[in-house]
Amino acid sequence: MHNVFDIVGPVMIGPSSSHTAGAVRLGLMARQVLGEVPVRADIELAGSFAQTYRGHGTDKALVAGILGFRQDDERIRDALSIAARQGLDVRFQTVQLPDAHPNTAIIRLIGVTGRLARIRGASVGGGNILVSNIDGYEVELSGAYPALIAIHRDRPGVVAQVTQILSRYEVNIAFMRVSRQNRGETAMMIMELDDVPADEVVEECQEVCDVEHAFSIPAIG
Repeated sequence: MHNVFDIVGPVMIGPSSSHTAGAVRLGLMARQVLGEVPVRADIELAGSFAQTYRGHGTDKALVAGILGFRQDDERIRDALSIAARQGLDVRFQTVQLPDAHPNTAIIRLIGVTGRLARIRGASVGGGNILVSNIDGYEVELSGAYPALIAIHRDRPGVVAQVTQILSRYEVNIAFMRVSRQNRGETAMMIMELDDVPADEVVEECQEVCDVEHAFSIPAIG
């Protein structure tokens, strides 16, 4: 069964839902993960993105998302010049990524305070995206739901403490995944939620003993 979005595609600026709308959403997701105004963006493009990014406007779309624009924003066409005026240093590079989705981008951002963020994601059709890696952690994040992300020490009980906080505030978890690089070191917990968590929910999660950093990102419309 198809919904209207599947049939007519997203409301967007540009010639292609994958190369424009999906690219905007990838850039916007990277900005949300960074959590502050970016001052530098290093963008690696693979597959079809690498071959046609200028002709299809993928470069403008990715930068538009990084600037915080949505996929139907008229300013997408001028995103590169707007980025230059705002002091955002943007650099593109084409790369070979074996077995990667054809529309894959790796976005590395530096924020105004020096904060770093790295995401790897793909535009998978119809304006939809799938983020597969955040800051070196394997994830599966579509942006369809608001999410709470916690970076924490890989110790027993941390996940239970965070989910108990959500339960106490009656925040329902739609999907959840915990990713770690090495046992007993640092892990990333991602919970996609039915509703945007209140600030106090995020603050309480941040106060859990072994949580190093907790933050929320809204759904990417």
